Amino acid sequence: MHQRGPGSGRPSGTDGSDFSYRMVVDSRYKKVAEYKSRLSVLIFTQAIIQLLAAVNVFLSTTKTEELDKIAVSSSVICFISLFIGELGRKRSRASFLKLYMLGSSIAVLISTANLSRSAYVVQVIKDFSSWGTSMLELSKVATGLLGFVVQLYTISTMTSLIRNMAPPKRTA
Repeated sequence: MHQRGPGSGRPSGTDGSDFSYRMVVDSRYKKVAEYKSRLSVLIFTQAIIQLLAAVNVFLSTTKTEELDKIAVSSSVICFISLFIGELGRKRSRASFLKLYMLGSSIAVLISTANLSRSAYVVQVIKDFSSWGTSMLELSKVATGLLGFVVQLYTISTMTSLIRNMAPPKRTA
């Protein structure tokens, strides 16, 4: 196609109307970009937390020779949902993002319930001076609580992202 020069009447880059060309980006799209960036960091953070939880499960398994099936299932569910969440974030698929939010929430709830079953957590709550007795148990508690807090922030970010990804409602 032939490009018109700047001196031939209409400036290049306009749509032909009588106002000059300008790029207008809806604030909704800026928010989506911001929330997608924030979600990327949160997914990475959750992956690190789940990796630490998996290491804790591995170390406790080698120590006690008994596999914690609930912790393993929680980690598997969370890793699968993290993969789905990353796909949903990259491809802007709200259904994948909702599935990620559901799966990771279930995994965090299972992990928190498993953690609350532990007698060590009750012992630490009753007597703070006993926290140094088992660093492995303390690291389980720390990763569980950190995972719970990050999940709350992730749910907030996901809700805002999905709301801004939806097309704007037209009034009649």
